Amino acid sequence: MAIFTSRRTRVAVSLSTVAIAAIALSACSGSSSSSDTSSGDTSTASFGDISVQLSWIKNEEFCGEYFADSNGYYTDAGFSSVDLVTGPSTSVSELVSGTADFGLSDAVSVGTAVANAEAPLKIVGSTYQKNPFEILSLTTGANITSPEDMKGKKIGVQDSNLALFDAFLAVNGMSDSDVTIVPVQYDTSVLTNGEVDGYVAYVTNESITVQAQGYSVADLTFADNGLPFVAETLVTTDDMIANNPDEVKAFLTAEIKGWSDAVKDPQECSDLAVNTYGADLKLVAADSLAGATAQLSELVVSDETVENGLFTISDDLKQATIDSLAAAGIDLTADQLFDTTLLDEVYADNPDLINYAG
Repeated sequence: MAIFTSRRTRVAVSLSTVAIAAIALSACSGSSSSSDTSSGDTSTASFGDISVQLSWIKNEEFCGEYFADSNGYYTDAGFSSVDLVTGPSTSVSELVSGTADFGLSDAVSVGTAVANAEAPLKIVGSTYQKNPFEILSLTTGANITSPEDMKGKKIGVQDSNLALFDAFLAVNGMSDSDVTIVPVQYDTSVLTNGEVDGYVAYVTNESITVQAQGYSVADLTFADNGLPFVAETLVTTDDMIANNPDEVKAFLTAEIKGWSDAVKDPQECSDLAVNTYGADLKLVAADSLAGATAQLSELVVSDETVENGLFTISDDLKQATIDSLAAAGIDLTADQLFDTTLLDEVYADNPDLINYAG
């Protein structure tokens, strides 16, 4: 990664690019569908190939997508093939440019693009009911247990998480000048060898990996420190929602079925990542299983999903997300960021899908 001197310049350039691409998008369709499904009947629809941009590498984080693929749920929904594109990525540029039909992202990244660049995107559902982002540190090192503990420290931040870290600083009354931001890749060795004091991470991923290496860690979670937003959100374009609603509903149906399988079987969730979809990554089986178990029990399911089904987002959680963004200077209404009407229709048409644990 190239070293850069101004985070805000980097973010501004990125958002300007999104804005330009958004204009181009208005002249083309955001969908790969070649069939007319305006009747609303997707049982015999043929949507062709779709591309799904993942936010991260192919580890256990996307095991619901692996189940949907390997168990034929995407095919059953009418897709010829599904390309699960490896990240890291916020999915914003891919969706706006039309190279992806759906993406997995977080509310801050999408919200920033919508608010600052009028990106024509909506969150249509959320895999995680609670976001897993954190500042990871070593208890024998900086031992960062509160936002104030970051002051004067070197914090490793990946390029795709810059806007997110900006928001975390802002909601805690801090700015860039309070910390030293160190551009890093997705490699925790910079933390364990002392190059940085803290590191933007997932509590269900890097935290587990570092602990498995024998280190005692401190987890400063974003969700419990000013940013309780949804994450691993399912995102698509306004054009797709307006002109290809049945394709969106078919995708959501396949996703629900895949993640329902995942919730019931964390071991297979991990096995699919380790042995098949992420086989080339040489994932550590024990770490993968620990991550799968943690995300399925702590992030994917909640009282909301038990009552209303996977991927649903309560009005309270939508508002908490909007309030988090506002505290970070990102001003949006819930209707500008979320459109869960098609997810509601999926459950209205298939109420049996609500009981994902049955």
